[in-house]
Amino acid sequence: MSTKIGFPRALFYYLYFPFWHQFFKELGYEVVTSSPTSKLNMDMGIKEAVNDACLPVKIYHGHTAELKNKVELLFLPRMIRVRKYDTETFCPKFLGLPDMIKNSIQDLPPLIETDIDLFRGKLSLWRLCHDIAGSLKIKDFRIERAFLKGLLAQDRFKACLAKGYLAQQAIDYVLYDTPLEDIPLPRQDMELAVLGYPYLIYDNFANEEIFVRLAQMGVKVWTVEMVPPLRMNRYKKSLPKNLFWNFSNRTIQAAFYYLNEHKIDGIIHVTAFGCGPDAVVGKLMELMAKEKGRVPFMTLSLDEHSGQAGIITRLEAFVDMLHLTKGKIS
Repeated sequence: MSTKIGFPRALFYYLYFPFWHQFFKELGYEVVTSSPTSKLNMDMGIKEAVNDACLPVKIYHGHTAELKNKVELLFLPRMIRVRKYDTETFCPKFLGLPDMIKNSIQDLPPLIETDIDLFRGKLSLWRLCHDIAGSLKIKDFRIERAFLKGLLAQDRFKACLAKGYLAQQAIDYVLYDTPLEDIPLPRQDMELAVLGYPYLIYDNFANEEIFVRLAQMGVKVWTVEMVPPLRMNRYKKSLPKNLFWNFSNRTIQAAFYYLNEHKIDGIIHVTAFGCGPDAVVGKLMELMAKEKGRVPFMTLSLDEHSGQAGIITRLEAFVDMLHLTKGKIS
């Protein structure tokens, strides 16, 4: 029976899980994820996390607590940098996440701890994977094979995102051979950019199924991950000075792309209440939208007290306002 490695279904899961799943699988381990976010594991996270933690960090605590008795090992990396020769990093709560988890949740299984710092590109990732395998007492050809299979899975995953699929759809297709559903063709009357950090954008419980709600209103949605990478890179220096944080810069660059190259009817910024970096991002995007022909902009702030009715009402009001502006409502 394979040793089970736990991977919480939160935070960096939505962008980097395919690589790590395939890497550990090729090394002979079974990768186990927590269940999709629900009130149960969110409440567990609220109980375990410090009071001033943001919603995504509380959710991560809940997913970790759910997994701790189901696996023999727990993958708990410290995310530092993921762009080659780029000094941008992750927010302080990401950097301190392993320490918060270890000091908040009791009786954790042994941890696979590592610092993910890819400042020097794939060579850094190769060394990191080699060190992780070494800590698991693996030192043979399986490391190279696992590394290459991981890269292949990650590339396929990113290709699915670029085609317009959502993160979980792409994960299920790449790792579990779940057929991809046809993507609805863009509607000419309403297209919105829903921008924010992936762990809020793609967590259906945290955001009250925003994609489902908007689809029911006949809206075609675009996200950060659907921006072609080469077009994203074009806007890396659009600000006089980039922000310090990886996800923040990605969100800003995507906003520049949608405002300049991809005609949209409005922007919805999905943010976590109390997120310091995102407060800066939201204000910058609001100013950008105003300068670019007063493109309609709305912020949807989420926390553990967010209610389904309130979110749906705000979405409906925003979409109705856009239709009214375009003369779709008499």
